[in-house]
Amino acid sequence: MRLLHPERDEQLELALEDVFIVPGYFDGQSRLEVSLVPDDFGGGCHPVVSANMNAVTGKRMAETMARLGGLGVLPQDMSVETVYKIVSHIQAAHSRFDTPLTVHPNAPLREVAGILHKRNHDLVVVVEDEKPLGTITASDLRNRDQYTSAHRLMSVNPETLLEDCTYREAFDQMELHHVNAAPVVNRHGQLVGVLTKSDAVRMDLIRPTLNASGRLMVAAALGISSKAAATAAALVEAGVGALVIDTAHGHQRRMLEAIRSVRQEVGNSVAVIAGNVCTAEGTRALIEAGADVVKVNVGPGAMCTTRMQTAVGRPSFSSVRACAREAHLCGAHVWADGGVRHPRDVVLYLAAGASRVMVGTMLAGTFESPQDMREDASGRWYKENYGMASARAVEERNEREDAFDRAKKGVFREGISNSRIYLREGFESVGDILIDMISGIRSAFTYVGAADLAEFRQKVLVGVQTSGGYGEGTPHGRVRGL
Repeated sequence: MRLLHPERDEQLELALEDVFIVPGYFDGQSRLEVSLVPDDFGGGCHPVVSANMNAVTGKRMAETMARLGGLGVLPQDMSVETVYKIVSHIQAAHSRFDTPLTVHPNAPLREVAGILHKRNHDLVVVVEDEKPLGTITASDLRNRDQYTSAHRLMSVNPETLLEDCTYREAFDQMELHHVNAAPVVNRHGQLVGVLTKSDAVRMDLIRPTLNASGRLMVAAALGISSKAAATAAALVEAGVGALVIDTAHGHQRRMLEAIRSVRQEVGNSVAVIAGNVCTAEGTRALIEAGADVVKVNVGPGAMCTTRMQTAVGRPSFSSVRACAREAHLCGAHVWADGGVRHPRDVVLYLAAGASRVMVGTMLAGTFESPQDMREDASGRWYKENYGMASARAVEERNEREDAFDRAKKGVFREGISNSRIYLREGFESVGDILIDMISGIRSAFTYVGAADLAEFRQKVLVGVQTSGGYGEGTPHGRVRGL
């Protein structure tokens, strides 16, 4: 990466809004030629990672992230038993098609309504003997009694897709029959998944993140307790493809001890990511302790109050740039964590040297996040989100301790405990957000004249702008006076 005015800009501490990318010459033919494959370890066709936050990454999020070429990190607050069940489910899931929502023909409407918003395809499949008998969408539930049976609600003889169809064939078939989603069956007529028209297009542009066994990959986080090594071993045994050792302040003795013990326990069987830090010194310390990847940033997350509580942290772009420089000198890599609100933010983190970018709150308001869907007084759908250092998270994490000890630990909170994240029109699913990010990153690479991440880092030219420069680049033409 080069700075447009290095004699001045090198002295500045810069956040994402402070910088922009200068276009260069592109010698290719198409955005589709660009490779977004991360350079840290195997797995993934693009750099977006869902954060290990309780309200962001669960079973549905991790499964969907992997199917759409990213990576989901399960939170450290999950028990190993829960992680085992989730990983088993994800690795049994189809790598091409979404997991279907199914009910028995005698299931009541209330059961159907309870699962309808668990996936983005708005389709419940009525199944008997593993074969689809009909389908139900939200419109089929209107003005019906809550105990009406599924077989009375369903549309019979649903249009189905064959498991070995191409995405183009599936899209054309759904287009022909005017449906937005369809069950997918194998050659025996048994249900294996669901595909939407949107996902047929998306999946033709990306490939799933698979482990060495060809199954969907999932990562998991763990804390820096004395049990870190034992927990890591159990997570690897459960089938986790990468470990994230996570704490708010990573440059500390307990983190270094945790990394060493985990590395000794699991060897090189999986990648070890550790953080968070925001300095070159912290980065080198974690790498020397055994981390393959260092997670960078202190304070920019939407649910984080660290900087306001403590004044500690560092502007995000400079933080990632400094840590990435040090990591690359050590032959290691960094992930940027927090502060992503637009695709440009992911692009800028990659320019600063990150191999992947962790996204949290932006994914919390989707069908796939773990929280229950809620409706406000005006009828708008939302989900609750909260920071992993908030009083709420601290209390849940220490629920086995007595009330007094929980109260003492709750005093040291550095996060928002309750926030409403509304579903945005056109971005209600993880797929909607991911494809928006990926298309933005691909275009950015062509603007710079790069075919892959290494060339992007080499060629990218970054300038510093005023707040007016940032505002000028935001869309402001939706409503205009006459």
